[in-house]
Amino acid sequence: MHAKMTSSAVLQPALSLVLEALRDIRDSREKPLRVSRTTLNRLLESRPNHNAFDIAAKAASLGKVRDRVCICTKCPHLARSRTQTVFGVGNPDAELMFVGEAPGADEDARGEPFVGRAGQLLTRIIETMGLSRDEVYIANILKCRPDMPKGALGNRPPTPEEMQTCIGYLIEQIEIIQPRVVVALGATAVEGLLGARGVMRELRGKWHSYHDTPLMITYHPSYLLRNQSPSEKRKVWEDMMAVLEKLERPISERQRNYFR
Repeated sequence: MHAKMTSSAVLQPALSLVLEALRDIRDSREKPLRVSRTTLNRLLESRPNHNAFDIAAKAASLGKVRDRVCICTKCPHLARSRTQTVFGVGNPDAELMFVGEAPGADEDARGEPFVGRAGQLLTRIIETMGLSRDEVYIANILKCRPDMPKGALGNRPPTPEEMQTCIGYLIEQIEIIQPRVVVALGATAVEGLLGARGVMRELRGKWHSYHDTPLMITYHPSYLLRNQSPSEKRKVWEDMMAVLEKLERPISERQRNYFR
């Protein structure tokens, strides 16, 4: 009984410290993190070598990077055209991190990555994996929406120069979070991470490495919105099952049979 009380006495202030750091980030303009006490408890159980003080330190470190991103003017044309920067969202101690290319119009308006139609599909993929957006971390190569000609609709991909200028922030995020697996969503994200553009059908489904972290390449959710055949969905799902296996997560028979 005494040991249980001592553990609780240590854990409670640690959780409070984490929540205080997360509240500070939540109350900032970008509101990048949405992590509940339940999720934090589950996170501590899933990563027993990481205590609440470690998570608080990661949240605080991400907050410092986010503050620099908010005022970044390294790409003056993007700083002029953006509504706000889009830093990242999710757990500061996530095992799994998803990386896209750049914010679109919806993300620029809300300050959160992957909130449009492609983002909603990504959320469904994450939930089908048995996870939630609160448990993973989601970010982009670029922290600003690429500018568009006046009156033009849609979004454009970032240029290699823009990605090279901004990639340092993502590297810091990865170094702080230390995910066990990174998933690159689409060819542009692959180019930003690996410095070379390849053919997606040749790159996806195979393990690569990014700064010694296992990297899985798969199609961007927007590709699935344009190509909704079960065979294409199955390819992405096979990639996600490989990620679950790498994370040593259970895969049900039902999950194994999706999109067959």
